[in-house]
Amino acid sequence: MGQVFGSSNHNHQHHRYRKEFGIKCPVCNKFVLPDDIECHLMMCLTKPRLSYNEDILSDSKGECVICLEELSAGDVIARLPCLCIYHKGCIDQWFEVNRSCPEHPGD
Repeated sequence: MGQVFGSSNHNHQHHRYRKEFGIKCPVCNKFVLPDDIECHLMMCLTKPRLSYNEDILSDSKGECVICLEELSAGDVIARLPCLCIYHKGCIDQWFEVNRSCPEHPGD
């Protein structure tokens, strides 16, 4: 007599793995523990996306904390509601993964 390998054993192991380790949020890509999944998803799905004002810098403003390159006169930038500024391309890429300001993640 041999062992019977069925899908129920595989499903049980898969369920146990998810229960112990959680999942990656499909909205923000953050890792979420099992007890927090429902609340996290509700908050993530209802949280408004940050908007920004696009502008062209007239003078240099230090560095973009995303790419660490200088924000130079003539660069196209995005100014967030918190008044932080970044290269427009940098913040657009950042928002694909995160939905908050890189310098003010709790806001």
